[in-house]
Amino acid sequence: MLLALIYTANIYAQVGIGTTTPNSSAVLDLNSTTKGLLLPRMTAAQRDLIPNPVEGLFIWCTNCGGSGEAQIFNGSFWITMSQPLVIGQNFRGGIVGYILQPGDPGYIATVQHGLIVAPMDQSTGAQWGCSGTLITGADGTALGTGKQNTLDIVNDCATIGIAARICNNLGLGGYSDWYLPSRDELDKLYLNRVAIGGLANTLYWSSSESEAGFAIAQNFNGGDLAFANKSILYNVRAVRSF
Repeated sequence: MLLALIYTANIYAQVGIGTTTPNSSAVLDLNSTTKGLLLPRMTAAQRDLIPNPVEGLFIWCTNCGGSGEAQIFNGSFWITMSQPLVIGQNFRGGIVGYILQPGDPGYIATVQHGLIVAPMDQSTGAQWGCSGTLITGADGTALGTGKQNTLDIVNDCATIGIAARICNNLGLGGYSDWYLPSRDELDKLYLNRVAIGGLANTLYWSSSESEAGFAIAQNFNGGDLAFANKSILYNVRAVRSF
């Protein structure tokens, strides 16, 4: 009989920790000025093994969002509880330069993804490299192609100090996955240049090759594209994806 009474109290009574008068609207009221609520911590793989998660389930995903984030299950999928990012915000080693929009490759309505820009130029005079040599695979122009362009350039062009290698070798803000943006990625930086700040009114290299002797650069003083000889020295600004 005693066990039955205790069981009933645990189910239906309000619980106050740090208070003797829990709020009337709360089943659990935590009150402290020196300690917080510690959520269950798990990786994304462990989270995905939770059987039949109920809507409203709340966890801390230790390897989500780069350095971990609070997530809640909405009945269909897990969503982040962090504040929405904005262009120009300092974030994960740099500045948010672009946030994917509907129709963009890789866009997910429930999770923000986009480009982080290094907070300063990595060079004010670097060549694209290997003029006269066609770099197979480095012709991607769309959003999401800059990383592969960069890897292809670095693998097939041994020249020291070229724009792609500068970005590929960059360690900044605790991150080492920087790359030279593709044509369309660079254009997003141009469109958001005021919010990003610090971008010079000059030409910047993209990682997009146009032919054996030429690659695409963009003039940040007007936005015009230039199909420039790979040996010309232009500015370099690295990005990373999130």
